[in-house]
Formats: sequence, C-alpha cells, structure tokens
Amino acid sequence: MYKAGILIRISKGTLLGLILVLSLNGWSQQEKDTTKLMNVSYGKKGVELRTRDNKFLFQIQSRFQFRFSTPNDQDPLTYDDYSPEKETTLKINRARLKLGGHAFEPWLKYSLEYELSQSNLLDFKISIEKWEWLSFKVGQWKVEYNRERYISSGEQQTVDRSLINRSFTADRQMGVEVYGHLKGKGIADFNYWAATFTGTGRGNTTNDDENLMYFGRAQWNFLGRFLDFTGSDLEFHEKPTPIIAASVLTNRSPYTRFSQSGGGSLEGYENGLPGQYRVNQWNLESAFMYRGFSWQSEWHTKEIIDKLNNDDTTTLKGYYIQAGYFFHNVFNWWPKSLEMAARHAEYRPDNSLRDNLQDETTIAFNWFFKGHKNKLSSEVTYFSFQDKTLPLEQGWRFRIQWDISL
Repeated sequence: MYKAGILIRISKGTLLGLILVLSLNGWSQQEKDTTKLMNVSYGKKGVELRTRDNKFLFQIQSRFQFRFSTPNDQDPLTYDDYSPEKETTLKINRARLKLGGHAFEPWLKYSLEYELSQSNLLDFKISIEKWEWLSFKVGQWKVEYNRERYISSGEQQTVDRSLINRSFTADRQMGVEVYGHLKGKGIADFNYWAATFTGTGRGNTTNDDENLMYFGRAQWNFLGRFLDFTGSDLEFHEKPTPIIAASVLTNRSPYTRFSQSGGGSLEGYENGLPGQYRVNQWNLESAFMYRGFSWQSEWHTKEIIDKLNNDDTTTLKGYYIQAGYFFHNVFNWWPKSLEMAARHAEYRPDNSLRDNLQDETTIAFNWFFKGHKNKLSSEVTYFSFQDKTLPLEQGWRFRIQWDISL
C-alpha cells in the first residue's frame, strides 16, 4: 500500500507536470501565431499594433499637461481680468486620448482625439492619401488656417499660444477638404489646402443657414523642403528650411470667434442670429528652421460685418514674431537639452481706434527629456494694454508646464 501510494503520488505529479508543459506549449504556440499576424511596438504616435501585411495599423496615445501659473493663467481680456485679486493656478490643463492608424490600405487613414478633462470629442476624420499631390479628408479637425493654432499644444515652443490666437483662429470645424504637395523642381514646390465647413464650430454638424465657411491655404517651400507643423528645431535641420504661406477664410454665422468650446463671441459682440456676422479674414505667415534655430511669424487681418445692422464693419489686426535656439551649438556650457525662445505679439481689436493696442512679450525655456513627448517648459510674459475698454495696465505672468505623452 505504501509503495502503491508513492506510485500514485508520482503519477499525479507527473500528470500535473505534463499538463503544465502542454499549457506552456500551447500558450507559446498561441503567442507565435499572434506575432505571425501582428507586430506590437511603440512609435511617435504611441503604442502601435500593425499587421504583418501592413493592411491595418492601430495607434493609441495619451497626453497630460500639468501647469502652474501666477498671478493668473489666462490672457487678460476684460476690465474684470485686471482684478487686484491674484489667482495662482495649479491644474491639469489638458488630458488627451488619441487614436489613429490606417485600415485596409496604408493610404486610408483615420484619427480621433478626445479631451478627457472636459469630455469633448475634438477631432475625428478619415483621410485618403494615396497620391502625394491629391488627398482628401472628411470629418472634424483643426483648420490649417494658421501655423500657431494648427501646431499641437504638445509641440509648441512656448507654454501656450500668443495673445492674438483667440481672435483669429478658425479652430475646429466639421467639413471636407482637398490638399496635397506639388513637388516641382527647385523653387516650384508648394503645398495647398482647400476646404468647405459648416462654419459653426466644434460639435456642430449643421449650419445655422445656407452659408458655409470656405478656406484656402497656399504654402511655398521655396528651397524645395517641406517644414512640418511643429515648434522648435529638434530635428536639427542640416539645410535651411523656410516656408511662406498665405491663408484666406470667409464665413457667415452667429459667431465672431471659435475655440475648443465651439462658436463664441469676441468682446463687444454677442452671439447673434443665424447669418448675422459675415467674417472675412486673411493671414500671411513665415517659418524657418536651420541647425537648432527656429522662426515663425503671422500677420492677420479680420473683418466682422454685421449684416443685420447696416453692414457695420470692424477691422481687427494682429501679428506675432517668434524665435528659438539651442545655444549649446554655440556655447559648450549650455545644456544640450535646453532651448531658449522669445515671442512678441500685438493686437488691435478695432483698427480705426489707433490708441487701442494690446501687446505681450514672452521669454520661454524648454527642457526636452524626450523631445516634445516629455518636456518641461517655463515662460515669463509682460503685458501692456492701451485699450479704451480697459484700464491702462501693465503686468507680469509666470507659468511652468510639464507636458508628457505616454
């Protein structure tokens, strides 16, 4: 009995061992079968799942932006913003989830971006990019009207966009677009974008009347090299890479401005009736990168015509210039990961009132731990507003921000 008991116990142990070996074998075989079908990696757009035949690609990435600011965070807009009460801020400024990739063919692409902190669906679009010279997309996205706004908030050179961004951006719209890269020889190198939108801002699938928003942009890559929409010369362009671009936009709607929240109103206006405001605007911009140096600028004009009040017209003007440099290229003692940048912006909310002028001057520093995917930014800004609707005030603001993509 004793020996039989031993034999039984041994048999049980052997059986468990065989089961374990067979299970591991099966799991290993399953893993091999999966890897035969799909590759898993981490790329510039997060975790990537790609089929071996490259017919399908799925990317997922999250991004968080933590910000400290004092005495206030937002740019002053009204008299109340000059309150003597200081509101030091520490917050999660952005929390984003991004999905994207391609399906069936590498040229049939899709993307989606969601703001977690405010529960806003920001972007969703499908793009057909089979030919470099002719591409199409449909959905909702940030209009390529101006470089500063189109650059992702995670790839900017300063903590946030300039003073003029609020008044001139077209922001996100729902529509269809045709675009492409006409790559000729030498200076005959251009990019173009042309689109039609509902013109009522993010989250609106219908227009307020029969008038749509129309947009066009032409970009001249006059040295034959395309410059992507990103801040800071992290790629360290070995050859000078400049561009000049011009954009035009026209829209008729109840709104005089757009933002992530959708349609809204500039100071002095209220959300109007359907088709009340005809907005015509145009922008001339430049950008340049070379061996750690970067430059960008925009010059804006915007007309707001009140169609329900005798075509009363207000003209807004604004510009900014911005430059940055990695001084390690000149001074060995300067940290290689540290960039210094500066920006100056001016804005006239009514060009007929020449005494009304708002400006800002900003000095910024960026420490790149892993490019734009993990960086620490700080900036000091000096505001000087000479506006009849505001007190004659000057003021400083300090902000520091950690932006990380996972």
